[in-house]
Amino acid sequence: MLKQFKVTLLALLAVGFLASCNNSQTAAQQEAAQSLNTPVQPADPNAAAQPAAQEAAVPTGPTTVMTFEETEFDFGTVADGEKVSHTYKFKNTGQEPLILSNAKGSCGCTVPSWPREPIPPGGEGQITVEFNSQNKKGKRNQKVTVTANTNPPQSFIYLKGEVLGKEGDAAPAITQ
Repeated sequence: MLKQFKVTLLALLAVGFLASCNNSQTAAQQEAAQSLNTPVQPADPNAAAQPAAQEAAVPTGPTTVMTFEETEFDFGTVADGEKVSHTYKFKNTGQEPLILSNAKGSCGCTVPSWPREPIPPGGEGQITVEFNSQNKKGKRNQKVTVTANTNPPQSFIYLKGEVLGKEGDAAPAITQ
């Protein structure tokens, strides 16, 4: 039984090691890889249940409307290692100040920057997204999740294109 556990643990470690931003993992695979990095603790029946951590707190209060000029940008074809940057413009078309609490890329290779101050009704803002294509060969569809006081609270913007390998050949398609 212990030997079978060790074999299973080694297999899961190998999956976790080989998995990276290049691969899209199922939720079960992500949980399995995460569990390998978390020490196993015996259950404490007297311990209070811990709430799950939220990725981004949704601003409380009245909601408003955020309207993007575009939600998708096709960067075409780039060589492995090139950085791609694009700015998405938006407008607060609602009646309340717009508060962006977070913008998060689908992986560490996609980094957004967003306004931290409230955008008044009728005001405009922009989110700049930088994608680092290093070791990201193939077709790409990078997603950024924007959390704000809107309904629904998440909006999505995308960078898509293709990254060529060092020899100019594209690898099999991988999307995020």
